[in-house]
Amino acid sequence: MLIVAPAMAGVTQSVDDQTDLASWKMHDGNFELELTQLLPDQTRAFFLARGFSKEIANAIATACIMQTIGRNSAEQEVPGSIDVDLKQWRMLHDGAESPIKLKKQWDSEWSAGEVSDAARLAFRWATFPTQQDFAPGDYGWGMTSFGLAPGERFDLKVVWSAAGVEKESWIRGIQCAEER
Repeated sequence: MLIVAPAMAGVTQSVDDQTDLASWKMHDGNFELELTQLLPDQTRAFFLARGFSKEIANAIATACIMQTIGRNSAEQEVPGSIDVDLKQWRMLHDGAESPIKLKKQWDSEWSAGEVSDAARLAFRWATFPTQQDFAPGDYGWGMTSFGLAPGERFDLKVVWSAAGVEKESWIRGIQCAEER
C-alpha cells in the first residue's frame, strides 16, 4: 500500500455563532472529515436518557466527545472507496502520541450489571464506526471519544485510504469543549 506524505489536506476551523462551539473540517481529494465539539452537558444528557448511570454518563461526557462526520464527496460514477479505521488515528497531547479511545475500550470497562444491553446498543449506534468504507456519495456520523478532560488541546493524525492508497494528515489545535 502506498503512503502519501502528510499535510496535503486542507483544514479549516470555525466557531458557530449561536452555540459558540468549534469545528474543524479537513478536506483531501474526495475525503471530508468534520469534528465538532459537544458540550459535556449535551453528552451527559444524551447518555442519561439512554439508561446510563450518572457516573458512567459523566465519565463519557468528560472524555472529550466530538461529533464526527465523514464523507466521500466523489460522484457516483467515480470508482474507489474511502476506508477509515479509527484504530490507525493518533493523538498528540502534551508531547505524547496515543490512540483515540474506541467504543470497544469503553464497552470493556463496563460490567454486565453496570450497563444494560439496551444502553450498550445505544452507545454503539451513537458512536462513529471504528471501521467504515465510504463509497462515492456516502457519508456517516457519530460521536468520537478522545479520552481527554474538558478544555484540553491536542493534534489529531487522521489516517484513511482512498482507492487503496493510504493517506494521513494532521488536524492541529483541536480543543475539547469546556464545561459551561
